[in-house]
Amino acid sequence: MKRYALITGASAGIGKEFAHQLAQKGWNLLLVARREEILKELSEQLKQDYKIDVRYYNADLADTTQPQILYRFCQESNLNIAMLINNAGYGVPGDFENNDWKTHKDNLQVMLNSVVEICHFFYPNMIQQKYGRIINVASLAGFAPPTAGHTLYGGIKSFVVRFSHSLHLEGKKKGVHVTALCPGFTFTEFHDVNGTRQMVSKLPNFMWMKSKKVVKQGIIAVEKNQPVKVNGKINRIIAALSSALPNWVTRMLFAGKTNKYRKR
Repeated sequence: MKRYALITGASAGIGKEFAHQLAQKGWNLLLVARREEILKELSEQLKQDYKIDVRYYNADLADTTQPQILYRFCQESNLNIAMLINNAGYGVPGDFENNDWKTHKDNLQVMLNSVVEICHFFYPNMIQQKYGRIINVASLAGFAPPTAGHTLYGGIKSFVVRFSHSLHLEGKKKGVHVTALCPGFTFTEFHDVNGTRQMVSKLPNFMWMKSKKVVKQGIIAVEKNQPVKVNGKINRIIAALSSALPNWVTRMLFAGKTNKYRKR
């Protein structure tokens, strides 16, 4: 049976780069995102360029019914999902009280609940087949000290890191590799969407990475069965300091800097 890689948030940025790099490696693909026209165009391009099978599924993962519907679609289409890339996500700028509950609820559903639920649907079959690869795209923010503004983002990403690590420990001897991929600042649409592009553009170039490198490192990490991959030397130093030092020290060290790119 053909193996497929399912990629959420596949229409742009890191998700789109995963699609290209996995296609180059011969993976058949199921691309998932909200923007159907972009998905359709990308699917046709990848089919033509790499002679693989590419399907797409148009979904808004803020809809709580979509993970189960997506799983049913794969079953009915006889798609063997052997690799899962949970990449869909976005930031909500502003302080907690400045956004309504639906905004926060949708954010939690896309970036936390759907990640766990999609894993829960597809992970058992990987265990049964004794083969599977799961990359949950987290963030350096999962290690960094708390900040004011973008209230839920760091907490969500911290959860994704720990959840992925636990799943890694459960599946590592059963043929299923699970990795939390933790990029820092990456050249994508992310900051344009959440309205912080002007703020983050003031950061020095050495803080930024290209999505091509982030994705390449992520694929290597999951093949090595590495539970957590923090992209970039500077980011690994930041993550190590944040983990090793007391919270009050890391807040003192980083608070002034993080406030410069957190929209309040």
